[in-house]
Amino acid sequence: MSGPLISVEDLKVSFDTDDGVVHAVDGLSYQVAPGRTLGIVGESGSGKSVSSLTMLGLTRSPHATISGKIMFAADPERGPEDLVSMNDDKLRRIRGNDIAMIFQDPLSSLHPFYKVGNQLMETVLAHRNVSKREARDRAIELLGLVGIPDPQRRVDQYPHEFSGGMRQRVMIAMALANEPKLLIADEPTTALDVTVQAQILALLEGLQDRLGMAIVIITHDLAVVAEIADEIAVMYAGRIVERAEANKVFASPQHPYTWGLLKSIPRLDSPRGEELVPIAGRPPSLINRPTGCHFHPRCPYVQEDHKRLDPRLEAVPGDPGHEVACLLEADVRARIWAGLASGQSPGELRPLAAGSRPSAAARAAPYPQSEGLSS
Repeated sequence: MSGPLISVEDLKVSFDTDDGVVHAVDGLSYQVAPGRTLGIVGESGSGKSVSSLTMLGLTRSPHATISGKIMFAADPERGPEDLVSMNDDKLRRIRGNDIAMIFQDPLSSLHPFYKVGNQLMETVLAHRNVSKREARDRAIELLGLVGIPDPQRRVDQYPHEFSGGMRQRVMIAMALANEPKLLIADEPTTALDVTVQAQILALLEGLQDRLGMAIVIITHDLAVVAEIADEIAVMYAGRIVERAEANKVFASPQHPYTWGLLKSIPRLDSPRGEELVPIAGRPPSLINRPTGCHFHPRCPYVQEDHKRLDPRLEAVPGDPGHEVACLLEADVRARIWAGLASGQSPGELRPLAAGSRPSAAARAAPYPQSEGLSS
């Protein structure tokens, strides 16, 4: 297949609540080609999961407002189809078949009253015209595929009889039951020890090579996406603030939020005893979002213009495949990151940002209205 398998175009998702409108996803755009892996990273509440649940139609409700397009090219003969405008019956045929999702918590995602095998069989029977015997054989095959020992016996056990890592493998088996073209993995390694994490990631990579599927992996753990992702999109307050090939995000990150994520994780090459540096402040309210750059209340390098101007994704000079939404000049960003990488603190590097001028495009695009506090 030529071209992207999934193409998200200016996706916006908001929810009307008693407290106000929650802008969960605000203008999200990305593409994923067959056989490629996109890692979406960010703090809790940044819109990562909502964007993927919307892809499956799981955020549709009378209180939700969804706009934009999600073009899915499952069948070359039909061409790309918009999942946002697709009716529920047609989307139900795609969900769990062409697009599958590994949900965050395997213990709550698996029904405690039903045997694991029956839950796997239900996934197969819903989309395939096969007998119960064939569905059971497929369930046993899937358990073996994801590395669960003695699948003939484990297929008749209940979820509580499996360890956390084994339940996660069952969720992967369920998602792969119908060999989807797109797999969404929402925090697939959360609460698992590092050994099991490595096994799960290796399993996903091996299955991707075998089936040729595209993967969107959602996580707050940069170590996970470093292991598996081809491209990384960093989300903050419902938007992508940086997007590039995975190696570029780690080698030359461009956004202060990305710097904060990278400096807050332990590294093997860091000096012994060096303290981790958390990102100051708290994630913003998606009801009363900060004016201007949404990250400005937490940014060590904020300037007065940043409280008024709303940055858009722009290509990094000299690197068109690398995009960032930041009002600092490119050379200033490069010097600040070089200083952070050498061990300097944000306080020491703050003077470098003084006088940095936003781009002409940013200066022409002030924030449309004041939603929240500017400081």
